[in-house]
Amino acid sequence: MDLKIIDVNFFTKETIASYVIETGEGPILIETGPDTSFGNLKSGLSDLGYALSDVKHVFVTHIHLDHSGAAWRFAEAGSTIYVHPVGAPHLVDPEKLMKSAKRIYGDKMEELWGEVRGMDQSRVATLEDNQSVRIGGVEIKAIETSGHAGHHYCYLVENALFTGDTAGCLMAGGPMIPATPPPEIHLEKWNASIERMKEISPDMIYLTHFGGYTDVDVLIDAAWEKLQEWSEWIGQRLSSGKSDEEVTEEFGSYFREIFEREGTSEEIYRKYDLMAPYHMNAGGLIRYWKKYKLSDS
Repeated sequence: MDLKIIDVNFFTKETIASYVIETGEGPILIETGPDTSFGNLKSGLSDLGYALSDVKHVFVTHIHLDHSGAAWRFAEAGSTIYVHPVGAPHLVDPEKLMKSAKRIYGDKMEELWGEVRGMDQSRVATLEDNQSVRIGGVEIKAIETSGHAGHHYCYLVENALFTGDTAGCLMAGGPMIPATPPPEIHLEKWNASIERMKEISPDMIYLTHFGGYTDVDVLIDAAWEKLQEWSEWIGQRLSSGKSDEEVTEEFGSYFREIFEREGTSEEIYRKYDLMAPYHMNAGGLIRYWKKYKLSDS
């Protein structure tokens, strides 16, 4: 596989990766990053000798804006955007997606994510689980991996797995952590996705946040263990009667302590705070507990 990594430089280096696979029919792109870093992605493609119009095939792992927010620009330039069937309607008409994101990000929406436009239906291609697409001698296989989101695919190319957010986040030598934003966190489904990734047994995983790694099982296990730990921590406090606000603020201190124990620098901590801030991680797990664990109690 002829693979290049473009750091889209989302406010800082090594937070969001876009992957370019070069083929006999031109480049394949996996993940676009958000619209706010589109100029950096375009420059990265130019450095590899490609114009925007050369990119005919774009795969997004899911429709969260840090992964697919710039996809509409490629669609307008003539690319086909490959996505999970549940995510496809939100690429065509992003109104509900943007409303959901605004509930999380509020008045920081434009600053963080920029502009998001709908795409022509003809530019969006849905893939089924285990479906493969062959482009220029390269086969890309969609692997259903929900848990972080209900519209999440990993993509298997040769024996490398592009994991989106399912395998976690590992940036600049910091700790491996999961990202658990609302509204779709589901631990049982995520566990099934972890098991599926292990059954595939890839030689490498490529994280959107950030980069490629060969110690696959160690990293996946670390993310899963942290996810279990966080969930139990939040569940205990909700069960004791603490409010969402109390749990969130306490989790902020708990979250920060994780990085302090690892000896993580403030610069690296800011990368995690940008891509997986404590209040979003708490919010997703609080919603999971209230919807699936505490609803009958």
